[in-house]
Amino acid sequence: MDEESERILPQDQSCWATLPDVCLRRVFWWLGDKDRSRAALVCKKWNQMMYSADLWRYRTITFSGRLSRVHASEFESALWYVKKFGRYMEHLEIKFLNPYNTLLTKKFQVTMRGLLNCLGKTNNRLKSLSIQHLELDRLIWRNTIRNSFIKSLSIFLKKMGKHLSYLNLKGARLTVEQGCHVLNSLSYLRNESMASELNIEDYFSHHLSVYSSPQFNRTMAMFHGLMALTLNYNCISDELLENLGENSAGTLRTMNIKCHIHDPHGQVIWGMSWAKLTRQATSLKVNFFFERVMKYERLARILLQEIPVRSISLRSCYFSDPDWSMRPTLTDLLPMFLNTLQEVVLLQNLGFPGHKVCGADPEESGGRAVLLAHT
Repeated sequence: MDEESERILPQDQSCWATLPDVCLRRVFWWLGDKDRSRAALVCKKWNQMMYSADLWRYRTITFSGRLSRVHASEFESALWYVKKFGRYMEHLEIKFLNPYNTLLTKKFQVTMRGLLNCLGKTNNRLKSLSIQHLELDRLIWRNTIRNSFIKSLSIFLKKMGKHLSYLNLKGARLTVEQGCHVLNSLSYLRNESMASELNIEDYFSHHLSVYSSPQFNRTMAMFHGLMALTLNYNCISDELLENLGENSAGTLRTMNIKCHIHDPHGQVIWGMSWAKLTRQATSLKVNFFFERVMKYERLARILLQEIPVRSISLRSCYFSDPDWSMRPTLTDLLPMFLNTLQEVVLLQNLGFPGHKVCGADPEESGGRAVLLAHT
């Protein structure tokens, strides 16, 4: 800047003072909560920028699973920010990282009750909610704490169900009755939910035969217009596939199905049920994720040729049986899906030397053979 320009501008004028709002808003977007609060004290313009809706549309709230003076303030801070800016939130993600005692789950439950109550009163634009890996079946969640949290969440979903298009409760670990109660909240007063994306992977506790529950099938019949559904194979039944065909045929694009060794997966699903759904939902693609389920006999019961399989992932596998072979799966099972299959991922921890999978030598990869194939 030359001397003449300096005489024109006031002495206290700087490039920050003349920064356009769109640029200043972008700077605030990259700041953490503490830095935003400090910046808001600089001047009136910066304080007004703090209340820009764009800064609060996407929000991730993280609660630590460790109790300390620093972490204790996380609960108070989270509630304060929701009271101040909750009305702007459109996408909310909540993380509760590995709590290790009952006191922490109690603090989390009380905070969430206040947080959800505040959002229910002030927010009418929330589109997505994600609360993952709560593992509510652990002993650190006492019955009263667990029940209070489920009650608060259900009340919130009753209020916000008409706005939510995405709900992710992966890893909640509920009973069938509790899980259905929460999901039914989305269809409160309307007998249907318009959520387009639903993630209920590991939503129910291990060892539950959810597929045999009439209550679960009635609950899933309330979902109309699903585009993406993520769940465990122990939820799959002929009734569920029929419900999806009747209520979401025109919209359903993706199903992600996880099959875990500890979940019941011996139910019989008729190929005609998958064939009917595929005819109705012509854009449907199915992705399978198998956890320690590798043997051909089990896979063949699940991977029926009528399913429009897009990808198959076989992972976290531990075998010491030298007679076990991947060959039948690769040569007999996978070729059935040549018209739709795009990706196969095999991640295996081998418990014996000298075994090769598709030419991969476990000694060269630290005992792990990885196959990534694209057709």
